[in-house]
Parts: sequence; structure tokens; C-alpha cells
Amino acid sequence: MGARCSKFSLCWFQSHLKPSVLQSSDLENEGKNDRDSPWPSFTEFSLAQLKAATDGFSSDNIVSEHGEKAPNVVYRGKLDNDRLIAVKRFNRLAWPDSRQFLEEARSVGSLRSERLANLIGCCCEGEERLLVAEFMCNETLAKHLFHWESQPMKWAMRLRVALYLAQALEYCSSRGRSLYHDLNAYRILFDEDGNPRLSCFGLMKNSRDGKSYSTNLAFTPPEYLRTGRVTTESVVYSFGTLLLDLLSGKHIPPSHALDLIRGKNFLMLMDSALEGHFSKDDGTELVRLASRCLQYEARERPNAKSLVTALMLLQKETEVPSHVLMGIRHGNMLVPTPPPPLSLTPFGEACLRMDLTAIHEILEKTGYKDDEGIANELSFQMWTSQMQETLNSKKHGDAAFRAKDFSTAIDCYKQFIDCGTMVSPTVYARRCISYLMNDMPQEALGDAMQAQVVSPEWHIASYLQATCLFGLGMENDAQEALKDGTNLETRRNKN
Repeated sequence: MGARCSKFSLCWFQSHLKPSVLQSSDLENEGKNDRDSPWPSFTEFSLAQLKAATDGFSSDNIVSEHGEKAPNVVYRGKLDNDRLIAVKRFNRLAWPDSRQFLEEARSVGSLRSERLANLIGCCCEGEERLLVAEFMCNETLAKHLFHWESQPMKWAMRLRVALYLAQALEYCSSRGRSLYHDLNAYRILFDEDGNPRLSCFGLMKNSRDGKSYSTNLAFTPPEYLRTGRVTTESVVYSFGTLLLDLLSGKHIPPSHALDLIRGKNFLMLMDSALEGHFSKDDGTELVRLASRCLQYEARERPNAKSLVTALMLLQKETEVPSHVLMGIRHGNMLVPTPPPPLSLTPFGEACLRMDLTAIHEILEKTGYKDDEGIANELSFQMWTSQMQETLNSKKHGDAAFRAKDFSTAIDCYKQFIDCGTMVSPTVYARRCISYLMNDMPQEALGDAMQAQVVSPEWHIASYLQATCLFGLGMENDAQEALKDGTNLETRRNKN
């Protein structure tokens, strides 16, 4: 009876929702759709055409996140028919075999879906290897989720992003392209309607054995670390990390998130900006899906088709266009001007240099002023014997921290934290530095993230995350955390 009701509910749900939101079968631009598509067929461009389109690969047209420092640079371009394109120019060593490059490009270029930023052409002249894709004018999921300016991404939009991404993966799998390399929040782009699309660039691989998978170590599927190979199930694992991003509004290492989930404390994962805007049942279901995707054994993870089915049932506000949910102007084809260079404070400079001595000194001078609100709540309890014992652990930890006896500080702060009577972001921050001083960056990152969970607007928590991520070799994420810390500190100083 239960199974029958579930099946009926899904059928009813599908019949009452717009096909453009839900149905994967309508995502392929075949037949009539192909004739209407602005990109009916894959094109091999000349180098001269792409030079003209990008103003000679001008640095002003670079749209990849790290500009000219990126190993493979993406440019904005405009063709003679005024259509905007994205041109990815690989470094000279990326594709030594020109025939393999053309085969890969043509294969990926045969795909056409409303859920993809489709590959529309390539260029292979001499040592030049370039890919040409549809240009997405409304930036990346990372921008809208982690670095929003006007409003946080709404719950309904986060659910839509998850569904559209699952549909994109299902479509690619149905067309024999199930491997996607380095699936992350920068690979999801928003088109002029505000709809999320999966970048086609991640479908390209420059090796036939599946070994070209590349991502930050903390987010890498376990089987890739064991075997050096990526499988379809590895892509589902990466999808799980993106579900965590959507839940939390932060890039949380899966191991840290799973510890919270296993501790039945999943609400600590949720983005504080979503409070009161989602049902506990929906949050629980999305956490359950994420934990299934992040199973250690690849065979225990769901496939893309079952993810689509599950996510269909969670959709909200399905009649509201994406650009309305996103709060962006419809048909916005204006490319935003790049932000000014980041101006770092002394703390930010110390984090960028990974100068742990300077960070230690700043944190010691800061004291516990950021804990005042929490401490005042518990002031009445401070004189009980249990509280006195807890405070003694913190007192001994602080003395060790000042004396630079970081191993003792870790032990004392652990006793304070494990007691659970008081919650102090500063204690997490100090133990984070102590871990870093003992060359334990993964443990330090966990504490920096806990400090942010306790105090979401505390700039020091973001700065410390940046330091930990630099220590783990996660340059991209570290730079983003550094930017977050700078913005939070600037906002704090204005208030």
C-alpha cells in the first residue's frame, strides 16, 4: 500500500508541474527543437575567428576565476552575429594529441540540452587547443551561493539547482558521457533566464583511462584516492558535495559534514540565512540524499535517474521563473565589471602568508570579546562546581596557548569543548591555531568551520578557514574564504 501511494504521489506531482522544470525527456534539442536552436551543429572555428571574437584574447575578456593565473583560461567573446560565447584556451601541454582532442570535442559537442552550457565548437591549429561554448551571463553557483551581495539563494531555487544538475547528469549518462571531471560550484552557470546549467567543459577528458579527474583532496571520492580512477559513481559522490553546498551555503568537507549528520545534528549544516524558510522534512530528505551520495562504497550510491525522481518530489514554487527566485533582471546580457582587487587587513595578510606566529599574536590580543554574548547568557551558571571545572579547562588551555605549548592547549580545549556546557567560537579558533602549529591542517579546518557555525558573521572564522585551506593545498577555496573574511571584517567595521 505504501509503495502504491508513493508511486501515485509522484505521478500526480509530475502531472501538475511544468514540463520545462521537470522532464528530462524534453531536455534534448532534437527534431523541432534542433531547428529552433541557435547552435544547430558543432563548428570547427579558425584561430583567426576566435582571436577576433575575444579581441586578441584580451585580458579584459577573461572570465575564469583566477584570470591569467589559471592553467586554462576562459574568455568572453562575441561572434560576427553578435552571439556571446565562452572560449576556453588550454595550456600547450594539455592536449598533445590533436586527433584525440578533436574526437573528444566532437563527441561532447554532439550533446544538446537545456541543462547544459553546450559545447558549440572548437579550434585545433598548431599547438592551440580551444573549446567554444554558450556564454552564460549570470555567473556561477559559487558566486550566488557563497558570495551573494543582495540576497541569499532561496530554498526553492536551491532545490531547483539540485534537480537541474541531476537532470543534466542523467541526460549526459543517457548519451554515453557519464564521466564528469571535477564537479563543483564553479561548474554550474546561470543563463539569461536565471536557470542553472552544467558547464560542458567538465565532460572533456584528455585521457582514455579516466585518470584526468582533478579536484581538491578534501572533496575527492574515496575510490579515486585508492585507484587514481574516476567512475560514474565518483560523479555521484561529487554531486553529494554540491548538495552539502546548497544546504549550508558553504563549501564543507564531506567528512566533517558526515560527522554532523551521524550525530543527528544536521541542522548545524543548514545555512543560517534559510532559517524559517524550509520544512524540517525537506531538510531531512536533502541531507539523506547527500549522505547516500557520499557513501564510502561506490556501489551503495544512487544513480542520477533515482536522484532526479527523489528531487522532483521536493520542488517548491515551480510556477515561479528562475530569474524571479534569483532576484536578477530577466534577459540580463550585461557582463558585470570585475570587482576591485581585494584589500587585505593585517589579519588577512597573515593568513595569505600563512604566518602562524602573527595569527597567534592577533588572536591572543583579541581575547574573548567575540564571546561576550554567549558568556553573558551563561553567567548565572558560572559559579557552579561543574561550570568552574569547565572554565578551569579553558583557563589552563589559555595559559598553554599564551605560552605556545600548543599540544597542552589542544588537550585542555578538548576537555572544555567535550563538556558541552558552553560554546565558544574563540576556543575553537585557538584550538584551530594550535592544530596548525602541530601540522594538523585537516583537524584545524574542522575547528575553523565549527567556529563559523557558532558565529556565522565572525570574520576570524573565515580567515582561519583560509589559512587551513592554504595548508591543505586548496588554493581556490582558500582565496574564496579569504575574500569572505575580508568582506565580513569590512562590514563589521562599518557597523
